[in-house]
Amino acid sequence: MRSMLFRLGVSLSLLSLFLFKSESAVSSIDLGSEWLKVAVVNLKPGQIPITIAINEMSKRKSPALVAFQSETRLLAEEAAGIVARYPDKVFSNLRDMVGKPYRDVKRFADAMYLPFDVVEDFRGAAMIRVSDDVSYSVEELLGMILKYAANLAEFHSKAMVKDMVISVPPYFGQAERKGLMTAAELAGINVISLINEHSGAALQYGIDKDFSNGSRHVIFYDMGSTNTYAALVYFSAYNAKEFGKTVSANQFQVKDVRWDSGLGGQNMELRLVEYFADEFNKQVGNGVDVRKYPKAMAKLKKQVKRTKEILSANTAAPISVESLHDDRDFRSTITREKFEELCGDLWDKSLMPVKEVLKHSGLQADDIYAVELIGGATRVPKLQCSSTRTLHMDNLTRGSTLHGVKLLEYFGRKDLDKHLDADEAIVLGAALHAANLSDGIKLNRKLGMVDGSSYSFFMELDGPDLSKDGDTRLLLVPRMKKLPSKIFKSFNRSKDFELLLAYDNEGLLPPGLSSPVFAQYAVSGLTDAANKYSSRNLSSPIKTNLHFSLSRSGILSLDQAEAAFQVTEWIEVPKRNLTVENSTIASSNVSVDPGAENTSEQNSNSLESDGEISNASNSTTEPNTVDLGTEKKLKKMTFRIPLKIVEKTMGPGIPLSKESLLNAKSKLEALNKKDAERRRTAELKNNLEEYIYATKEKFETSEDFERISSNDERQSVIKKLDEVQEWLYTDGEDATATEFQERLNLLKAATDPIFFRFKELTARPEAVKFARRYLTELQQTIRGWEKDKPWLPKDKVEELSINIDKFKTWLDEKEAEQQKMSGLRTPVFTSKEVYEKVTFVQNKADSIKKIPKPKPKTEKPINNEETEKDTSGDEKPAEESDSSKNEEDNAESEMHEEL
Repeated sequence: MRSMLFRLGVSLSLLSLFLFKSESAVSSIDLGSEWLKVAVVNLKPGQIPITIAINEMSKRKSPALVAFQSETRLLAEEAAGIVARYPDKVFSNLRDMVGKPYRDVKRFADAMYLPFDVVEDFRGAAMIRVSDDVSYSVEELLGMILKYAANLAEFHSKAMVKDMVISVPPYFGQAERKGLMTAAELAGINVISLINEHSGAALQYGIDKDFSNGSRHVIFYDMGSTNTYAALVYFSAYNAKEFGKTVSANQFQVKDVRWDSGLGGQNMELRLVEYFADEFNKQVGNGVDVRKYPKAMAKLKKQVKRTKEILSANTAAPISVESLHDDRDFRSTITREKFEELCGDLWDKSLMPVKEVLKHSGLQADDIYAVELIGGATRVPKLQCSSTRTLHMDNLTRGSTLHGVKLLEYFGRKDLDKHLDADEAIVLGAALHAANLSDGIKLNRKLGMVDGSSYSFFMELDGPDLSKDGDTRLLLVPRMKKLPSKIFKSFNRSKDFELLLAYDNEGLLPPGLSSPVFAQYAVSGLTDAANKYSSRNLSSPIKTNLHFSLSRSGILSLDQAEAAFQVTEWIEVPKRNLTVENSTIASSNVSVDPGAENTSEQNSNSLESDGEISNASNSTTEPNTVDLGTEKKLKKMTFRIPLKIVEKTMGPGIPLSKESLLNAKSKLEALNKKDAERRRTAELKNNLEEYIYATKEKFETSEDFERISSNDERQSVIKKLDEVQEWLYTDGEDATATEFQERLNLLKAATDPIFFRFKELTARPEAVKFARRYLTELQQTIRGWEKDKPWLPKDKVEELSINIDKFKTWLDEKEAEQQKMSGLRTPVFTSKEVYEKVTFVQNKADSIKKIPKPKPKTEKPINNEETEKDTSGDEKPAEESDSSKNEEDNAESEMHEEL
């Protein structure tokens, strides 16, 4: 019995482990130039595992905007609402500015007619000036957007979001990726990985497919608002062991990716903006140039987006802008043919990423299984290419068939593939990646991912005794090297040096960079260590070992540097009896902890102590060994000395100092608190206003209030409502949250007694009706216990019957008192009291009803032979046997109750 209960307990424990659900969630962010999408992975019962987070406007994507107006920060939809009125206060395209030099950001802002004030910081990077005395770095503004996305994820999932994955375009270099990680740190987000956008789309594409029947090459083509790229991905299957069985597992590998970081949907919009600006200038005349007026250009750009979307499905589209400039309205039309003519040079450029991918991969267009269109600047309808086929042109053509026709002609196909949601494929795939990497959440579906570095990197040594030749330059990371990876480099060196990290191909640099160098380090401590050990018998030249890591996010870093010395010396060791077998010699290698600050003397001491321990161990394990004194033996020892690494990187890619990070975090936390207080104030103001209108409406429409309140009492309440309402629209416009709460509490203190009596007017009779019905049914149940459950204690059953009678008497008395009392006074008893007494009786009844039926006692028949054996002197006495049997029966009864 005990063993059976033990096995049952273990089984229930294991079952509880399998049924345990994590209360945390993981999330992904698709951060674009204009929009951001958020997906949440949450395994709560009754919920879809992966969902898109909906914003406050019930939209599946939010504008990636930050605005400051009258010292108030606005994010996303709130910021988008003031673009036309205050274009210089709304900051956009922040993703395209992070990690870029100031000059490149300034040029980009001017080309896109972004009117906000861009200034240069101490790093040579861009800052946005909000007011005369307030400026924010791009990382800080991006941190605000990411914090908004994180709050959106937590509000949507109703759980704490522990980990996040953020998607980045493939052309992002080291400075951009580090800058985005800094922005996430400022937002308080734990980024477990950055993911290239094409890898996120590939995950979403392959997660529900089976490639065991054949591998395939797929091109993912994305034209966003500011960039275009094509990625070649190879999908295949391999055999793997799972629970002792061989199963087929899917995987994909990114073979190549090529891009044009300056070609996107905004380029096409700019062609329309320039065209309509020229037309408006001609209409106005007098040398007026609408391009000089930010508000006018903001209005024109907004309408151009709509016009371009209309051209997606129509051969012509109108444009209408009221009061574009100087109270002049602007109206015009444009045909699709004219639009295609304006963008004529862009169509051929749009094919270049595809051509380069095929060229460098050695594949032909016929070798491509599918061409998937993804992207996410604006959402436009599907565009009919002919009567029998539909081309999904979301964020690809931005309103032109020619682009789609170009791709169709190039691949020689009737259709392009549209299996993915063009707007949400990346963020959903990134959410799958977050679930796979997170410790808290795991999904059943698995798809192996092998992504690679978009750039190749090399290292170069620099020092006073080094010449610039091929010996000082070493390739670290070839292009498309697997992420993540560890890199180890070793070379002969005995003096301190500097180390440069740079992009290998100057023709393939991140946008905005003029120099391939992105990091610089000073490595010291080598000269001092070499001077200390040079007097010893070095068996080989001094080696310098460098340890690099290429993270899952594609960030290359120098993690550790050490100097390795090999010294050969004569040391005294105890002589050993040659007849004793399995003699051992103390280890000749000395390993120094890279993280410790050890000196050569400490290493020598460590060596001596190690030798003593080894000898002591040998003497205890080999008691037959005879001590014959000591002898000298030649021993080779390796010493590893950690070297000091100081980063000397300059330019926009330099990381923020600890002081700057703390200062930025404090600024963002202050803004977050201010926003929270502003939202709380707005919420309380709305609650107060809603309470006033709702209370007045109830008093005016419900006649039941006349039964439970006097006319004077109602008029007094209405007077207070009118006073607070007048204050709300005058002095209360700029009131604080505390003031709104105080006014609401004042009104509730006056109205709560009336509303309580109003509620009890219907709730109390319902409670009494329920109680009487329950008591009647319970009395019938008790009468049935005499036949069905005769073992129940009669005293407890009788006590329960007495409680029921008392409860009925109490109900009769209270109802009689209530009938004599006016409805204007506080009720004699409440529905809450009735339900509490029902609960008390119900608990009493349940405790009696759960008493189990006693187990019948059975006596085991006694065998004559066993009786004779029991009477023998070798067996136990009968009394002792009976006692043992009773103990076993009692134990079994206890086990039954526990079970």
